[in-house]
Amino acid sequence: MINGIMKHILLYCIIPAAFTFSVHAQKEANHLCYGFETFGSVSTNGPTPFWMVSNQHGVVPLAANNGYLRADIGYYHLLGSDFSWSTKADLVAITPRYRNFYVQQLYTELAYKDIRLSIGSQETGRYMQTVTDPFLSSGDLGLSVNARPIPEINLYSPGFIALPWVGNWVQAKGNFAVGRSFDTDYLNSFINEKQHYIQHTLWHHKSLYFQLKDAQNDFPVSFTVGLRHAVQWGGEATDPALKGQQPHSLMDFIRVVLSQSGHDGATMSDQINALGAHHGTYDFRLSYEKNDWTVHGYYQHLFGDASGMEFKNALDGLKGIRIETSNFPWLQKIVFEHLYTLNQSGPFHFIQYDHDTYPGYGGGGDNYYNNQEYTTGFSYFNRSLGSPFMISPEYNQAGKLGFTHSRVQAWYLGAKGAICRNVSYRFLLSTMESFGTPYAPAPQKLTSTSFKTDFFYSHKDWTFTTSVAADKGSLLGNHWGFGLSVAKRGILVIK
Repeated sequence: MINGIMKHILLYCIIPAAFTFSVHAQKEANHLCYGFETFGSVSTNGPTPFWMVSNQHGVVPLAANNGYLRADIGYYHLLGSDFSWSTKADLVAITPRYRNFYVQQLYTELAYKDIRLSIGSQETGRYMQTVTDPFLSSGDLGLSVNARPIPEINLYSPGFIALPWVGNWVQAKGNFAVGRSFDTDYLNSFINEKQHYIQHTLWHHKSLYFQLKDAQNDFPVSFTVGLRHAVQWGGEATDPALKGQQPHSLMDFIRVVLSQSGHDGATMSDQINALGAHHGTYDFRLSYEKNDWTVHGYYQHLFGDASGMEFKNALDGLKGIRIETSNFPWLQKIVFEHLYTLNQSGPFHFIQYDHDTYPGYGGGGDNYYNNQEYTTGFSYFNRSLGSPFMISPEYNQAGKLGFTHSRVQAWYLGAKGAICRNVSYRFLLSTMESFGTPYAPAPQKLTSTSFKTDFFYSHKDWTFTTSVAADKGSLLGNHWGFGLSVAKRGILVIK
């Protein structure tokens, strides 16, 4: 549902970028890294508490009284002064789940200077391209750490790259990726007999960021602006009305990249609007960094069609401030955020109407993260790929797909610090309101207040974590939970 204006903006997004790869801890030497983790939690009165499940890369089960064993191994190899190669495998044995064993990450990556090419499913390569803090934020609106990584080919860079023709003040980064969903078996086990969806969905996402910052760090203020765009397309429809295989040719991919409408083989909606289901954000961040203080103010503007891109949906999106300091070890970082998605460009959306008689953009009822053909919505294994406040389809009753809470408002606080040398903490607190969706409004406002406290004890390569979390309200229910994890990570340098 993106057209016109999108073609010109997105054409310039096809450049590499993104974030660092965690295995590169010692780039000066070839090395093997490994990790082991065990986790278990118990909960009362239903599902695992909200913040114990959310933003965990989709690993922690929603069902109560769960646990997993996880092991990974990675290898990093220098190929010269400018080239390197790395690979990683990450396996999980878990219960309860529809399958008790699966591959969480499996990828290989080639790097040349500041450019990376990753092939496979990787947790960090796609999610860190953002203005939010992945450890402390409530969740990025574009691509967060809430769901499992989708297998993909992703061309990106780990950080901003200076643009030499504009001096030391302007840097850029971006990414370009294509991928495919592998959650068909899970969805078949989840849905009811009346639900239809498009299986084996193809994915495309890209981003482009510019940063205005003094490379010498003499001037404390910097500004970042970015555009991100994600698309679900292709796949095979289980609904007979959609005639099976969806458009997936090379020309169709070009249409998806440029947000052009579909050809005769596409659905009527995709012929009128843009081929596939489109989601995106405009990202803005203003930063002040001086001595021991850093302050970031940021805004992510959410859009699902042209009306959102033209700000017809007012200020729908995520607003936040993050403060970091080394002066107070007990409070090293604090985040305040407010999510608002109630405007949605108005209450109704008119695909076809008489523009001469009724002037205006005709958009409305944006219904973020949802799409009438791609009924799974902006999710993977039924977990939201964006903000967990847009309650994931996994919470739905009776095997219903899609996001049933797209009109929400939430307030959030996150904090972290050190209690003593080996003990640190993280505290998360949120309250939210849901009004359902534009097309299925809630009979009354639903509310929920959730919190989680983590305590981390680190000793050499070991980390012990205890977690206490709870939910209260009409949206998620009332329950407590307790979790415990033990993890060990290490690096073996290879001569």
